[in-house]
Amino acid sequence: MSLENGIKHVSWHKSGNVGVGLRHPHYEEALKETSLIDFVEIHAENFFAKGGLSQSLLDEVIARYPVSLHSTSMGLGSAVGIDDQYLEKLKRLVDRIDPILVSDHACYTWSQFNNGLIHSGDLLPLEFSERSLAILVQNVDQVQQRLGRPILVENLSAYVDLGVHGMSETEFLSELVERSQCHLLIDLNNTLVNANNFGKTEPLVMSKAWLDEIPISSVAEIHLAGYTPAAPNELIIDDHSQPVSNDCWELYQYAIHRFGAITTLVEWDNQLPDWETLLAEAHKAKDIMNNLSDSIEGK
Repeated sequence: MSLENGIKHVSWHKSGNVGVGLRHPHYEEALKETSLIDFVEIHAENFFAKGGLSQSLLDEVIARYPVSLHSTSMGLGSAVGIDDQYLEKLKRLVDRIDPILVSDHACYTWSQFNNGLIHSGDLLPLEFSERSLAILVQNVDQVQQRLGRPILVENLSAYVDLGVHGMSETEFLSELVERSQCHLLIDLNNTLVNANNFGKTEPLVMSKAWLDEIPISSVAEIHLAGYTPAAPNELIIDDHSQPVSNDCWELYQYAIHRFGAITTLVEWDNQLPDWETLLAEAHKAKDIMNNLSDSIEGK
């Protein structure tokens, strides 16, 4: 089946839109009036219920904002495949709200134990091997065929270095796009976390080099976030509990120069600030994007 029906949604990736992740503490303020943001992202699993307050809230959200759906439990890299009940719930939600984008992660979450499926409760890293790639491509294709549209796959922050298994992460993701016709969601904070935890060169330099290896046409969204600093030689945890870091802002400028005015989202999931502080982060991203876009066009 062709995925051309999804092109109108992925066209958002060059639109210069900036949004924020909408989390529970901000619902009331976000719904008072339409804020000066282009869209909001919601976690798909929070709205799988068929009725109740969550659906009433969802009606209010989609009446005010374009919505991006971000999943955290699909487990696109799971060898046991995608849980069919999960996929049916996601399909029902996508059909109902017609989101601008649908995304999940390059990870595995599902396994089998005693003839039953179990969920890891976390996003677990994949080895960058041909075997893992084949599984990921098959699962992404299954999801896209069911939804009738391309999805976005996000690079993962990981806390175990699995080593090289035939290809680099950027080769792995690039091959995924080539074989499945999906797009990439590049989380800049994730690249910095991994560079800090496992890199052998300066993290910002390493992250810029990582971006250079990603095909320009494959990227449909960028995520920005912050993390709690760690002591030297300790792992940095991607906890989304701080403002976007200075390194992440610098990497964002580099990314906009390379990929253009890509749809951008500010994520903040823990130790949430007030709504105005979150919006200020989004407005900063918008200013950076607009200023760089003007300078690039003026050359």
